[in-house]
Amino acid sequence: MSKPPSTEAAYRPLSPHLQVWKFHITMFTSILHRATGIASVVGAVMVAAWLLAIGLTASGHCPEAYTLFLSFAASPFGLFVWFGLTLAGFIHLTGGLRHLIWDMGLGFKISSANALAWWSLLGGIALTLAFWAVLFATGKVVL
Repeated sequence: MSKPPSTEAAYRPLSPHLQVWKFHITMFTSILHRATGIASVVGAVMVAAWLLAIGLTASGHCPEAYTLFLSFAASPFGLFVWFGLTLAGFIHLTGGLRHLIWDMGLGFKISSANALAWWSLLGGIALTLAFWAVLFATGKVVL
């Protein structure tokens, strides 16, 4: 049997919540880093589906599997998904670099932490746009 909570435990303070804190850029990039990590799992599943389609087509078990995958991946919706996944990947990468800087003991002043947060966010967006610009410029992706 479990005993009822003591009066003291019932009134202990709760952990700070998002609604308690004033919203700031480092809070946003912290949450975004976690979300982009989860989105990267979706990207890994898509890459696994691509590899499965290649294997099924090459083995002859399902000759149309790769064509079917490409029809989705090259569709406007598929390109939107790929764009979102690359954005998530690059933002997660730059957020990871921000954490490496912190691991070196740098960037803990509030102004430095805010600057690193902005640089990681804008850097991820810039890398994504540059990546897709190269894909379009080289003809690898066409609408």
